[in-house]
Amino acid sequence: MNGPNAALIDSARGVTLGDQLARQARINPELVAYRCGDASQTFAETEARVARLAAAFEARGITAGDRIAILMHNAIAFVEAFWTAARLGAIAVPINFRLAADEVGYIVDDCAASMIVVDAANAAVASTVLGPRPDVAVVVTDAAPIDVSPRAERMEQLIADHAPAQHRPLVALDDPAFIIYTSGTTGRPKGAVLSHANLLHNTYTKIATHGITGQGEVWMSGLSLCHIAGVSSLLPCLLLGGTCVVMPSGQFDATEMVDVIEAEGVTCCFLVPTQWKEICAVPDVGRRCRSLRQIAWGGSNAPMAVLESMAAAFPGVATFNTFGQTEMSPLTCVLRGADAIRKMGSVGTPVPNVEVRIVDDDMVDVADGDVGEIVYRGPTVMLGYWNDPAATEDAFAGGWFHSGDLVRRDADGFITVIDRKKDMIISGGENIYSAEVEAVVGRHPAVDEVAVIGVPHPRWVETPVAIIVPAAGREPPGLDEITAWCRDRLASYKKPTRVVIVDALPRNASGKVLKTALRDSLD
Repeated sequence: MNGPNAALIDSARGVTLGDQLARQARINPELVAYRCGDASQTFAETEARVARLAAAFEARGITAGDRIAILMHNAIAFVEAFWTAARLGAIAVPINFRLAADEVGYIVDDCAASMIVVDAANAAVASTVLGPRPDVAVVVTDAAPIDVSPRAERMEQLIADHAPAQHRPLVALDDPAFIIYTSGTTGRPKGAVLSHANLLHNTYTKIATHGITGQGEVWMSGLSLCHIAGVSSLLPCLLLGGTCVVMPSGQFDATEMVDVIEAEGVTCCFLVPTQWKEICAVPDVGRRCRSLRQIAWGGSNAPMAVLESMAAAFPGVATFNTFGQTEMSPLTCVLRGADAIRKMGSVGTPVPNVEVRIVDDDMVDVADGDVGEIVYRGPTVMLGYWNDPAATEDAFAGGWFHSGDLVRRDADGFITVIDRKKDMIISGGENIYSAEVEAVVGRHPAVDEVAVIGVPHPRWVETPVAIIVPAAGREPPGLDEITAWCRDRLASYKKPTRVVIVDALPRNASGKVLKTALRDSLD
């Protein structure tokens, strides 16, 4: 609503992410909000630190709408950076720590970040990125080397030096809260802009569909906070006064995860199917994890053997298969445990707040049983792509958000993903777009043409394979050569795990590479 009273109305309606933290600090000050490794922090302690950090950021010129990039491994400090941005009305931009320096630099430039928050593990990449970008303010965590940049300041010192601000900037529900970059289909990622309202509506939906009750809940996931699934998993506990166990980033260890579940009394846990497979193989896992009340998985379908192992290890525990995407904040469909075996391969049915259609290229609804693109409408749909009006217009053609997922709906209303229009590969829960990998591999001097496809992998579900037509007069490149070429140009998980040399790529009459034929040839 516009007019002279708009600011007053926004103020009365505005219980944004930063407000939710302050609310929990008032009503549940002594409850533990976050645990990570040996560190823990109550809601009151988190609020006090965020209020001081917000004053420090504001003193350095950060205002509403400014972008704060966060290049960190999982830690409580990562969460503090999120909520500090939210408190100021700034926009948090979490960056995947697996990205190479060139990829990080692109995101910093594309969002025009005013500040970047960095930890020790990412100091070397940050130093490379910040060299040619003298206008970006730098905050480092306590263990990070201060020489990341001549402008670097320590987070702990900023918190110690600043009293909480006496005023709170007015932040509206529809203001942007996050820009989360998705893997690019043309070699560059796009920044999905998510508002406070987007994320709060998604949170209400998750609370309702998963039966999350609040105090006494201990939520844990194996997700990175740089992903939307990691961000959104923090929010139910923020709203309801539960505890989030933030797992440190690093190599997944099933025994260590079970140790944490047992020690912390975890009640709700989200992992990708590969991780659940390893969890279920830990001796005596059911007895040790008897605090679990619900378990969830996502990122890819769980094979029947994994579902059976989960059912055997955790009898009576509610199970959920969640499906969505960054642009949807992210939840769109849920497959509940009662249907997990009967509807194996399905992603379930749409959640409240999300309306779906399955359409052809002309936006005409297809019949049940036919394949079409699933499109969405609802309050969790992103605001648009940052700095990319053309991509935003394409994504919202016809007044619905186009997912790019090709699906089929059965007579019971259950949806199954058939393929992805943009040839996305899901490896270990990470999204990899083939065009992005092709853009890098295709620049190798020994490569004439390349197509990248995903092939099944026993641990990671899928991994990328590069099918290469070698350049004339050049020795065909091997896997080691391609891996070395990609090392400084792509995140490690995006590198091809296999190279296949061919004389030509199969194409249709219009010249498009037939990736289905390539997949069939590798079966």
